[in-house]
Amino acid sequence: MAEGNPWSGLAFDEARRVDKRGRHDFFWAVVENDNVALALALPEDTERILPLPKIRSLDVTYRRLGARNALIVALRDPEQIDLFANLCLDIVSAGEQGETVDEALDRAVRRTLRWHHLLRRGTSDRLSIEEQRGLIGELQFLQLLCAEIGAEAAIEAWRGPEDGAKDFELHGMCAEVKARRGPARPQVQISSEDQLADVADADLFLLVHDVDAAVKPEGMTLTDHVQVVEDIFRSATMSAYGTWERLLAATGFDWQHDYSDRRWTVGKRAVFRVEDGFPRIPAPVAIGVLNVRYSVALDACAAFVVEDEELLAAVANTQTVPNTTGG
Repeated sequence: MAEGNPWSGLAFDEARRVDKRGRHDFFWAVVENDNVALALALPEDTERILPLPKIRSLDVTYRRLGARNALIVALRDPEQIDLFANLCLDIVSAGEQGETVDEALDRAVRRTLRWHHLLRRGTSDRLSIEEQRGLIGELQFLQLLCAEIGAEAAIEAWRGPEDGAKDFELHGMCAEVKARRGPARPQVQISSEDQLADVADADLFLLVHDVDAAVKPEGMTLTDHVQVVEDIFRSATMSAYGTWERLLAATGFDWQHDYSDRRWTVGKRAVFRVEDGFPRIPAPVAIGVLNVRYSVALDACAAFVVEDEELLAAVANTQTVPNTTGG
């Protein structure tokens, strides 16, 4: 183990307080299988936050630590111990901001969720310029959904990061979201035959946001845009927050990446109803046709433009439960 390792000298089921002057009882600990862990000791009457996040390389559980109950965040992969130590310190820092043990527990669990992408295996590259633009476009519609139907329903609708057929899928409505440079040729790229394919018993909308690079102090960085939505989900349920963090990680966004070199402004939004006659390659395509990609000229879509009110009405209708009782 490296010099300065906070678990040095600890044996199974032993613990050492992280900060003797700390407000809350955080401990470095060693648990089953000699896994290193961070523990937050809890009073017997503490209300447990459930469900706990399921994170690759980590076990997040409640168990006894000596004579006390505790939240345990344990590392399963010893090769990531240095990264895990930094993660633990960040969890402690977040938890110590809580005035009560309940607040400390809530903050610790949420911070564990926020940092889970550091332990996933994958690319360490920043998002490309077009990927940044596209993510900002999707976040704009996600914010709109949060305002209209609540964070919980909104985040369940976001399917794009995990390769859903449409970017957003709700009951009776789907939306595909594109972002483009405002001054660019008025067209958008369609990356599969499924993106604009009809969905049975559902309205389909295409939203096109103008997202342009800006010069400081105008605009916001990608991280700024993400933070706006992060703040919304911090105030939501733990389940919604966990889904947000999972989907955000799936986009390839990493809080550790520096996006300060580019700022973005969001301009107007155009909304199109995709229906019969809309310029698209219809699905299903012929057998043997693969990797369908094409462009749609927005000038040719003028007949399908709808106002925001129609879009918002369709969003609201997704929350209407049909009366199936009869009579």
